[in-house]
Amino acid sequence: MDGTDSIKERVQAQFGQHAESYVTSEGHAHGTDLGLAVEWLHPTAHDAALDIATGGGHVAKSLAPYVHHVTVTDLTVRMLETARDHLTESGVQNAQYVLADAEELPFLKNSFDLVTCRIAAHHFPNPQVFIREVARVLRPNGRFLLIDNVAPDDEELSEFINLVETIRDPSHVRCLSVLQWRTLLEEAGFRIARDTLRKKTHVFSTWVDRMAPTAAHRFAVSTMLVQAPEDVKTYFKIATADKTVMSFSTDEWMVLAVR
Repeated sequence: MDGTDSIKERVQAQFGQHAESYVTSEGHAHGTDLGLAVEWLHPTAHDAALDIATGGGHVAKSLAPYVHHVTVTDLTVRMLETARDHLTESGVQNAQYVLADAEELPFLKNSFDLVTCRIAAHHFPNPQVFIREVARVLRPNGRFLLIDNVAPDDEELSEFINLVETIRDPSHVRCLSVLQWRTLLEEAGFRIARDTLRKKTHVFSTWVDRMAPTAAHRFAVSTMLVQAPEDVKTYFKIATADKTVMSFSTDEWMVLAVR
């Protein structure tokens, strides 16, 4: 087994165990970016949409009323089943569900008008392969919406947040910077139409409990945040009370790219 296979097995284990929490997670289920996704993509009744690494299925649910059909994919069986149940209970009738690896999509070239991937790509071992696959399955002038946690350009800050994420969630691979994502998109032939970078605030207890495997992992993450250098605390807006982490903020990038 190579390193990539091992990473993907960890992703399947983590998300299979926590699938239901991603349907109800406040940040995943109710983010303002869901409305923006529809606004930016301008979906039409003729569009075939693909949602990669769907998680709780929230983007697919948002797009479904506007498109001809949406193909909902995930690497993890339990996550995909949970998303299917969520969408079906929500009245979505124009979706199909396909178990799929984001880096090896089981679709023909030029199959979709829209492709989306939200808060998932930091789990992909080979993001450059993922982007090439998106370009392959999109039709000419197809639209791709990527939303993901990103790392700052500063190396110290980048290493800090990626280490924190890895300790909290063993399936985390790496948050890329905006510059790194831009480079991958442009190399794959995409034109960036619009983008926005925002701070996303996390209630620490909810955030850490959702994916941390053990109490020891939760303690380690909390200690890192409490004892972080002042410049790190300032950048990530780490708020504490009596040496207890209350909240902190990370960066999230949303980009619309056209093939």
